[in-house]
Amino acid sequence: MYKIVEKRELNSTVTFMSIEAPLVAKKAEPGQFIILRVDADGERIPLTIAGYDRTVGTVDIIFQIVGATTMKLNAKKEGEFIEDFVGPLGNKTETDGVKKACIVGGGVGCAIAYPVAKKLHDLGCKVTSVIGFRNSDLVILEKEFAAASDRLYKMSDDGSWGEKGVVTAPLKAMLEAGEKFDVVIAIGPVIMMKFVTETTRPFGQKTVVSMNPIMIDGTGMCGGCRLTVHEDGKAVTKFACVDGPDFDAFTVDFDEAMMRGRMYADFEAHAREEECNLLKAEVK
Repeated sequence: MYKIVEKRELNSTVTFMSIEAPLVAKKAEPGQFIILRVDADGERIPLTIAGYDRTVGTVDIIFQIVGATTMKLNAKKEGEFIEDFVGPLGNKTETDGVKKACIVGGGVGCAIAYPVAKKLHDLGCKVTSVIGFRNSDLVILEKEFAAASDRLYKMSDDGSWGEKGVVTAPLKAMLEAGEKFDVVIAIGPVIMMKFVTETTRPFGQKTVVSMNPIMIDGTGMCGGCRLTVHEDGKAVTKFACVDGPDFDAFTVDFDEAMMRGRMYADFEAHAREEECNLLKAEVK
């Protein structure tokens, strides 16, 4: 059993939790993920590590309340316990030798992008961060990104926070002005990562994307995170959970990944409705 030592709401649909898990905290690195079960009968879900404290032995997770399991997890209170918390899993984000980086985060993907930005900043890298949200109500980790970035561009779809526009706008402007980075790291919705990639491709700018959003099982057994990448002129099958989550953006078949992601929408909606009814019954 793993204790929830801290819980707070980041916005109406996103929750932060710090979990007491000293063995996981000891080895955790940005880019990796954990698998948890809320209770003994619950499903296993992967969540990216949003932070860690090796001294006190805690691991942070940030999750969006979108399905049955995240609803059940969000119903847990500070001081209560969850059944399983396994990790760290997956490959860490490569930060060695990076002196200048641009981190692009979209929506709740900023929870994954932030620890990468912080690690690079702590290593002395010059970090430019571009983060975007649909509107001001959905903003998370603004202060944290400001502290971990030498430059911070804030974008929103409706202009209610930062500048009005998409995250590719300031990125394209920097590249057109001749700026070069050791790496651009994009983390967010798959379609956002696709457009970031199409922005950097004409400039030959090295770009890495995290395919964490397509993971389901987290062990490679379910095949839900199957991904086609193109290497040496050949289409190769990879799995986001065991081969990634990070991939060379220019090799990824984003359209196939988006199509596969839509396959589970109806199932997840049904499970969410059932869990919502159960939680309402418990409250009564």
